[in-house]
Amino acid sequence: QFHRDGFLVLEHFFTAEECDSMRNQIQRIIAEMEVPPHCRTEFSTKEEEQLQAQGSSDYFLTSGDKIRFFFEKGVLDERGNFLIAKEKSISKIGHALHAHDPVFKQITHSAKVQELGRKLGLERPVIVQSMYIFKQPGIGGEVTPHQDATFLHTEPLGRLLGFWIALEDARRENGCLWFIPGSHTSGVTRRMVRAAAGASTCVEFVGSEPAYDDSRFLPVPISKGGLILIHGEVVHKSDLNSSESSRHAFTFHVMEAKDTSWSKENWLQPTPELPFPSLYT
Repeated sequence: QFHRDGFLVLEHFFTAEECDSMRNQIQRIIAEMEVPPHCRTEFSTKEEEQLQAQGSSDYFLTSGDKIRFFFEKGVLDERGNFLIAKEKSISKIGHALHAHDPVFKQITHSAKVQELGRKLGLERPVIVQSMYIFKQPGIGGEVTPHQDATFLHTEPLGRLLGFWIALEDARRENGCLWFIPGSHTSGVTRRMVRAAAGASTCVEFVGSEPAYDDSRFLPVPISKGGLILIHGEVVHKSDLNSSESSRHAFTFHVMEAKDTSWSKENWLQPTPELPFPSLYT
């Protein structure tokens, strides 16, 4: 089913206790969060805003081996001060929770995740990034249709796999994921690459995202503790969260490193401090 559709839902993969441990840990991280005003980058997936907010921001570009904070639109005033409580203003925390935080490290390398990797035939999987996504009530922004391989490109394609863990029930009302089944078989039409030195932004887009037929998207609700496996080239999106409940998720991406090269043009690069760690321990 995964190979046919490009995604797979595994309900109740994690226990409620494991989900709660991640949520409690993220609250501790937020409580200690000190964000320099110049680093208060708002997270957006709309291309122009993405280039402005993230592309001009070294904070984003150098976040691959750190735990960093990204905010929803409209939660900061022009001086970079919070207009609402900081824990309600945050969009995501990325991109190396799996390496630096003991709770998220334990979940990422848990025996059942490793076993799943082996069942999928992964021989040398490495973890390239992780994120905690909040999808805040009322303001959790939409994520426009995209393929993960646009941002995390490999040669050859087909070596990237996302693990998306629902830490709360994800329903249509609070912004669950939507997929186009089978859309992972026609390659990638757009890539986000590091811009040449001296450019006004740090990243740029090459190619364009096609106009997808809305009627082809299938909503994929999932209960707390469920896991969605996401092929790197399957087209997916999520809508604005206009409900009164958040939709917390922890997600990480794995690359099959055997006979694969990681694009030097990707925004995210392994560093001497954090080479991509092996999934298998």
